[in-house]
Amino acid sequence: MSEFQSVFAPLLDAMLENHTARGYKRKTYLHHLLRFDQYCCDMSCETPELTAELVHGWLETESSLCNLTGRAMAIRQFGKYLCAVKMEAYILPDKFSPSKHPKPPYIFTDDELSALFAKIDRLEPNKSEPYLTEILPVLFRLTYTCGLRPNESRELLWKNVNLDNGEILITETKHRKERIVVMSDDMLAMCRQYDLKRGIFGGGNPFFFPSYAGGALTNTAVYAAFNKAWKSAGYANTNIRVYDLRHRFASARLNRWLDSGENLMAMLPYLRAYMGHDRMEDTAYYIHILPENLAKTSAIDWESFNAMFPEATP
Repeated sequence: MSEFQSVFAPLLDAMLENHTARGYKRKTYLHHLLRFDQYCCDMSCETPELTAELVHGWLETESSLCNLTGRAMAIRQFGKYLCAVKMEAYILPDKFSPSKHPKPPYIFTDDELSALFAKIDRLEPNKSEPYLTEILPVLFRLTYTCGLRPNESRELLWKNVNLDNGEILITETKHRKERIVVMSDDMLAMCRQYDLKRGIFGGGNPFFFPSYAGGALTNTAVYAAFNKAWKSAGYANTNIRVYDLRHRFASARLNRWLDSGENLMAMLPYLRAYMGHDRMEDTAYYIHILPENLAKTSAIDWESFNAMFPEATP
């Protein structure tokens, strides 16, 4: 019985059989190809077409630099095998390497955000995750309204969500520093309703957003659903990430402070603590990407700002 489940399953099996027939070990590529296979299932691939979009989409989803060389080699060899058996396929370049520069944030407009969440609310479940329709509308809204990193919401423990007062203890942080964030009243009400349903399908799973297979939802499942909703909303030509919800949160927070006449320089430490930034420069970056007409307001003392963070000068 095949270990693979996607539309690529017969081809992946044949590629590994060919690989072992030539004297190599099956396990060399198996782990990475299983993850690629799961990604294809989550993306609901209907035809076995190895396109550049599919390959790079998977590599971006599996964005950790850990074992990136192995992942790239596995998918490159798969592309070469498909071409060898006379199928059209994308072959990842030998010199492929991830960008050393962080991808610039994409700031959703109000209309884009509304359209995106409308589609998120209509996402359909799949065989591997039959409760996505209950989970994802809450997960993505929590990520946005609390400015969380995607893994912080995805790996959130049920015991760390206080549904009495709305406090959330974030432990799976980038810099291993715990912090507490507080939900809005609307978000808290939504989480309370969700938790009633979670009690039925979550069983003894310790995660607030449980996977049907156990543990937390996979990054691949979350990423695939998010991009499916975005494309369904009609924005397929714009490349976005779940992390961009966090960017939108920071931008919206700064805009609200500007509207209320707050001094942004005085408010930055509060935003830094809430978002869990290790350095003040990371928080100040969001001032740098404000629209030009807002950045020129008196709420920002650019002389002091540039003295503190010269690299952020507009």
